[in-house]
Amino acid sequence: MPVKRAALIPLALAVFATLPAAGGQAKTTAEQMLMLDPAARVEQRCNSRGMGEIEREHKSLHPDELVAYAYANTKLNKQHLVASGAAVRSGSTWYHMSYSCETAHDGMDIKSFSYQLGEAIPRSEWEAHYLVAP
Repeated sequence: MPVKRAALIPLALAVFATLPAAGGQAKTTAEQMLMLDPAARVEQRCNSRGMGEIEREHKSLHPDELVAYAYANTKLNKQHLVASGAAVRSGSTWYHMSYSCETAHDGMDIKSFSYQLGEAIPRSEWEAHYLVAP
């Protein structure tokens, strides 16, 4: 089933990081993640894992943004997310990407992750696919 999006949330943690840690609000990154909708939590954890894997395996790339739904809706079945039309940005270049990711029941720990990195995406396609310049 496609993941519903109330708004574009490329890095939900950036929003939470700006909130003061007052009574009732999450104080740690894990607590902040647990406040997210379960589907959003799975997507954020998988996106983070994807950027980390790319940086470790492709030394010339330093990803700073990943849009799981850039070219196709994601498919979520319980804690298994397939992002067949993802895009990842490194520097001023976006690349096609696809990944399959499974998290633990709470959406926090990654149980399995695999990906394929594709070609660079022409700048003329960026706007139509939610891809922003650095």
